Amino acid sequence: MEKEIQESALEDFEFDEQVSDEESPFSGAELLTEQETFELPEGIRLDIGLTDILGKSRSFVQGIIAQECVIVNGSAKKANYRVRQGDKIEVAFPSPREATAEPENIPIEILYEDEDVLVVNKPQDMVVHPAPGAWTGTLVNALLYHCHDLSGINGILRPGIVHRIDKDTSGILVVAKNDIAHQGLAAQLKAHTMDRKYLALVHGVVLEPSGTVDAPIGRDPADRKRMAVVMQHSKLAVSHYKVLERFRESTYVEVQLETGRTHQIRVHMRYIKHPVLGDPVYGLKKDRFGLQGQMLHAAHLGFEHPRSGKWMKFEAPVPRKFAVLIEKLRKEVGRINSE
Repeated sequence: MEKEIQESALEDFEFDEQVSDEESPFSGAELLTEQETFELPEGIRLDIGLTDILGKSRSFVQGIIAQECVIVNGSAKKANYRVRQGDKIEVAFPSPREATAEPENIPIEILYEDEDVLVVNKPQDMVVHPAPGAWTGTLVNALLYHCHDLSGINGILRPGIVHRIDKDTSGILVVAKNDIAHQGLAAQLKAHTMDRKYLALVHGVVLEPSGTVDAPIGRDPADRKRMAVVMQHSKLAVSHYKVLERFRESTYVEVQLETGRTHQIRVHMRYIKHPVLGDPVYGLKKDRFGLQGQMLHAAHLGFEHPRSGKWMKFEAPVPRKFAVLIEKLRKEVGRINSE
């Protein structure tokens, strides 16, 4: 039951794609003894078919094919092998070898702490937990220095981590200090009872005062490192937004998550043609403000305390760079109105 709650919660919450899919599948990895068997459409290239069905990048799939981790009818094939009717395709997946996350004396803003939970305000440009490409300087490294009592459900690289937000998204996260607290928080994520609200600056003037984006999200078939609104191999995704303030060429919005898919807000805002300002992946190619990272902030988090049952809510103001940009936009509007 514990494993089911954990996996469901992790699947549901907004995840940070902090590691490139182009990482070699054998970088610090060892093979699992378990294998999975697949059937692919006749005539499709082996690498293309597995890329679609596994939801991985094509380079990842080509890597495991080259290492003979993909077996067709008992023998290894090349990536360009054309699948035949009745082919039995077996895949042995590489699994990251556990490393050790080391404590680091990195200052973190703690909004609340007790024996069960810890609520932090993560700065922009900080990765949540160690992974290839970011083994140090993460929130987990900072947490391990601050306290030694963190839940172990997610392993030694993600102690206490119940959910996470993108590297370039700032804002509130709750951390579990023991396994009982972790299970309680994970159950709330699964039931969609956590209250999660984000603030964002988006391109263009949003005309409607509020709205809902109900559009499933999955891997972008044209770029496996990105997410997109797609109908196949996707999951339910729902975001509710309301306009807080309109500017000359942009809008300040609040977005409440009903679900929490990878990059959900960023993908949904792009889908309705109002991408988040500064978003390097889903935003406009030209940004007149020269921003480094998206203007997206997890401003509000509400949840039931896993031990006491008391409803707790936390607010965090937007970071300085975000606030300065808002003031700049307000001055632009004021200058236009006075002309």
